[in-house]
Amino acid sequence: MLDPRICPACGDRAEAPIVDGPTRVCARCGHRWPFRRLPLFALTGPSGGGKSTVGPALAERLGGRAVVLEQDVLWTGGLRDDVNGHPEFRATWLRMAAMIGQNGRPVVLCGTVVPPEFENLPERALFSEIHYLALVAEPEVLARRLRARPAWRQWDEPRIAETLEFTDWLRKHAGTFHPSVQLFDTTSVTVEMAVDQAISWFEARSPDGCMQGACNS
Repeated sequence: MLDPRICPACGDRAEAPIVDGPTRVCARCGHRWPFRRLPLFALTGPSGGGKSTVGPALAERLGGRAVVLEQDVLWTGGLRDDVNGHPEFRATWLRMAAMIGQNGRPVVLCGTVVPPEFENLPERALFSEIHYLALVAEPEVLARRLRARPAWRQWDEPRIAETLEFTDWLRKHAGTFHPSVQLFDTTSVTVEMAVDQAISWFEARSPDGCMQGACNS
């Protein structure tokens, strides 16, 4: 059973998965089964910071070592929950990333998120750690990038102002989260420099065992 919530022995679905080292444990029947508890890498930051540009290059350069995904592909009807922090949406992604991790490769998830939106969910137990790197930029640069986007993305001035406010808040609070969020300013760097930074961030936090698909702690 790939769904990390479901016990392959009794079929019970856990609302709060239990992971004990390299094994999942069923609270109902006590069954234990092998489970790769890999780290998750959250490439975050405001819209316009560079996630959509850096992500494809990461997918190419980390091929065979990680799976790079864009979280907005699941921002659809049933997952557009109105609760603050979008917990159903976030939880779905954590379960998806945990399932991918059972193939031996950690996930780099590209999309705007802050630690409290992941760290407080029951599915957080499925990962050894979650690492956060936020791509940010100066307000005028973010605004210019967002105004240049195609019309179908619906970036009007109120939405841009909201993004700038979020960016300012993120810069002020990045170091106060548990775990903290590392910031990288893309205002005046090339795409290659931003990709190199993301690669360095990933490699510094990826145990060699994870690169071989054997990280269970």
